[in-house]
Amino acid sequence: MGDVKGFMKWDRKDISKEPVAERVKHWKEFALPMSEEELRHQGGRCMDCGVPFCQSGCPIGNIIPDWNDLVYNNRWQEAIERLHKTNNFPEFTGRVCPAPCENACVLAINEPAVTIKNIEVSIVDRAYEMGWIKPHPPKQRTGKKAIVVGSGPAGLACADQLNKMGHKVVVYEKNEVVGGLLTLGIPDFKLEKWIVERRVKRMHAEGVEFKTKVHVGVDVPAKDLRDDCDALILCGGAEEPRDLPIPGRELEGVYQAMFFLPQQNRRGLGQHIDQKLSVTAKGKKVIVLGGGDTGSDCVGTSNRQGAVSVKQFELLPRPPKERAFDNPWPNWAFIYRKSTSHEEGVEQDYAVLTKRFSGADGKLKKLHGVRLEYGPKDPVTGRSSFKEIPGSEFEVECELVLLALGFLGPVKKGMLEELGVELDARGNVKADANKMTSLPGVFVAGDMTRGQSLVVWAIQEGRAAAEGVHRYLMAQARV
Repeated sequence: MGDVKGFMKWDRKDISKEPVAERVKHWKEFALPMSEEELRHQGGRCMDCGVPFCQSGCPIGNIIPDWNDLVYNNRWQEAIERLHKTNNFPEFTGRVCPAPCENACVLAINEPAVTIKNIEVSIVDRAYEMGWIKPHPPKQRTGKKAIVVGSGPAGLACADQLNKMGHKVVVYEKNEVVGGLLTLGIPDFKLEKWIVERRVKRMHAEGVEFKTKVHVGVDVPAKDLRDDCDALILCGGAEEPRDLPIPGRELEGVYQAMFFLPQQNRRGLGQHIDQKLSVTAKGKKVIVLGGGDTGSDCVGTSNRQGAVSVKQFELLPRPPKERAFDNPWPNWAFIYRKSTSHEEGVEQDYAVLTKRFSGADGKLKKLHGVRLEYGPKDPVTGRSSFKEIPGSEFEVECELVLLALGFLGPVKKGMLEELGVELDARGNVKADANKMTSLPGVFVAGDMTRGQSLVVWAIQEGRAAAEGVHRYLMAQARV
């Protein structure tokens, strides 16, 4: 490494952010760039570990120590080349990934981890600024055609890899814009949409074809696409939201998070939202149910829209401040984390069960809940049972409740039912080691087979599927 004592010389320093009072006034990203010297020092904190656990913590196996060293030695162009060897879209993961690599950093055993995520996004942003990232179409084509259904991170990664391998790739997207949840799910203040468009334009310049507003299984039969290509890859995501079937669910004012968030992203894209369907937090008391990333996105969006107040309820107990005994390094640390959206204003409450909603004239007025008491973890399942605490019932006024309760898997009706692919015990599309489904020549990647997960896992899934498809197509070519 450039400086083997760097971790003793320099403390961890994160990217600074705009003050809360300023950033909630707009929808743009609010991270402030670090100086080159600061970034070099952060790269210099990498310890030259004998075993770089950060790489095993990273789902796509980024060669993290290498580009830390390259940044420290001011070899930025080599750094982006090394980064692109394992990650198709570092400008996405460098912004929205929770950085499991940092949890696995050896330095994190007893010190603050290396700022891997900040260094990653700084490398790719600098590479774009310097004009180092240019279209590189494949020099030869194989004559094989692959169709990818879904343009989220898994679909884009799969398409990008297959195109680099020389195959003709067509991506079908049911929405009007490419990017899946990158474009219509993640808020602009975490990932501005021109960043997604920039990468998509590069892929198009390299030969990938995109067809939007085509809902496979609805607008066009999936079997027609299968007949039109040598390999079909399903990357439709896990879009079946978990509902909350309790009294009052039907009231106006109770909505799924993924009905609420895409509307704001479409506003940001300059699209018109039908006033009858429009949902906004402006002037309302908002409650977000669910403590994950989607819930956090609802908090940040509600504050920017002008909510009167924002509360967030979580069914589980509040995580500890430090790793529990049964949650050792280098595993992901299940600890309390405050997102940037939480910094902007929210009242969080844990171990809360929502029992019912009430209202007047068909409109939501109150949430009725009860507090929970959790018992010890089951040694086999690792789960804790809970019971309601007698006398802890409460009610709170609200005009908007957003359900951010996760997803149950892919939508079965339409494409999956038509194709008749086999599902696993969890209701996801079953795949073999090559990511092929029960149908020859039909592959699957991302949340559709893995279940609800991270953007970085979707990229890994897409890359793995591309490898499986390539092996299949080349074997077919040799027959």
